[in-house]
Amino acid sequence: MTSLIAGSDGRARCAWAGADAEYQRYHDEEWGVPLHGDRALFEKMSLEGFQAGLSWITILRKRPRFREVFDGFDPERVAAFGEDDIERLMQDAGIIRNRAKILATIGNARLVAEMAEGELDELMWSFAPSPGIRPRSFDDVPAVTAESTAMSKELRRRGFRFVGATTMYALMQSAGMVDDHVEGCWRAA
Repeated sequence: MTSLIAGSDGRARCAWAGADAEYQRYHDEEWGVPLHGDRALFEKMSLEGFQAGLSWITILRKRPRFREVFDGFDPERVAAFGEDDIERLMQDAGIIRNRAKILATIGNARLVAEMAEGELDELMWSFAPSPGIRPRSFDDVPAVTAESTAMSKELRRRGFRFVGATTMYALMQSAGMVDDHVEGCWRAA
């Protein structure tokens, strides 16, 4: 796979952004941009968990509906979800209807709701590595790192689910904890 692709605007982008306008917007405006806040990181954690085994574009296209049915990923509100909410979510074709992932999201919300304000943000960002060498190509981009493995272990120790090391590395990339825009990408700093 080539590492760069030229968009219709002439900009060189990481090739994974492809020609899809929403994927290019996500690449240009969100992926790799530092993201802070408990609610925002809870949303990111939840969506990355739903993505496990699927393509990110599937989640990206369903994100507006996810936000709607999960009350904007407000941890306090999601933590209060009960059996009726679970059944409502299982019937909603606008999201990924995976009971284990839905239950994990609600359980994770309960854990976040018990944390002090800013604690999730501080915890997750504590695993961000020092800026490294910019990847030259996709071959240089790992799927897992020591930091994502450590983050995963700590989150699992605290009771979080669907937070494996690969999923947490994807979160680190999308939340700007690491910057994996490949060399030559217009977003590469």
